[in-house]
Amino acid sequence: MKHPQDVLQDAQAGLVSLPVCDHYSGVEQRMRKSLQLQAEMTQELGVCVFDVTLDCEDGAPVGGEADHAALVTELALAAPPAARVAVRVHPVDHPCFADDIAQIVGKAGNRLTHLMLPKVESVADLESALKVIDAAGAKTLPVHALIESAAAVHRAFDIAGHSRVQSLSFGLMDFVSAHGGAIPASAMGSDPNLGQFSHPLVLRAKLAIASACHAFGKVPSHSVVTEFSDPAVMQAAARQAAHTLGFTRMWSIHPSQIRPILQAMAPSEKDITQALAVLQAAQLADWAPISWGGQLHDRASYRYFWHVLTRAHRTGQSLPSQASAFFKP
Repeated sequence: MKHPQDVLQDAQAGLVSLPVCDHYSGVEQRMRKSLQLQAEMTQELGVCVFDVTLDCEDGAPVGGEADHAALVTELALAAPPAARVAVRVHPVDHPCFADDIAQIVGKAGNRLTHLMLPKVESVADLESALKVIDAAGAKTLPVHALIESAAAVHRAFDIAGHSRVQSLSFGLMDFVSAHGGAIPASAMGSDPNLGQFSHPLVLRAKLAIASACHAFGKVPSHSVVTEFSDPAVMQAAARQAAHTLGFTRMWSIHPSQIRPILQAMAPSEKDITQALAVLQAAQLADWAPISWGGQLHDRASYRYFWHVLTRAHRTGQSLPSQASAFFKP
């Protein structure tokens, strides 16, 4: 029988596929542990379920930026071939940006999955950064953009539409602080009263970023949750980000947040069972419209259910043998 990927030709066309978790660390010991944890979980689950982003912007001590960039380069080069390693460099207008690119991209660009560009305000910022990146010999290296101000949110569609951009992330804490006190500090957390999931300006920004990404087949990546010691809060936040706001990826800032993100972003067992049953019935009908469970299904719903299975695979879910066969080489 034909593979869903072959029949549903536009099921993945133009869509960027990334692990659902992006784990950030900037201290040497934590960066090393993050890479080790990625390897361990990849072996455990059979698929890489999170990226490791080595952080220069917040990780490098003031005055020690060059040494930190050299360390990040060393770690990227020493990572296993199958590792997914990215780097967040300094903003394009920072004095260390060009040095970051020359050191990290110039020496380890071929080992990076992408580069995270913080504080991108416009396509002009993006183009300025790409000129430096391309000059370092990484003309095909994808970039992710961190949206951290009201002006950047306004231009999110333009930024998401750039061909080199894979993903937009929302910089919650900088977004709140950029409003000069007009948004309360509670909006940096998950408090039900004017927290990051209830303050209107924050919600508006998140929805704009998610919408911009989906318009261009890019990946919307949700902001941090600072309550890293409470897995229940983390999982509830990730579930709301995924199921209410349309985010398909989320930042982790502590190893304890990774599994709650995976669980929240993963389809339920019921959803997986339904998706497989519909796709199997569609195969038997040569992908013509069918009636299943008293409902009509056609190519549109087939594409939806195929996405359910691919999301289950990306989150390391245990799949029935009939479904796991879709993802074998």
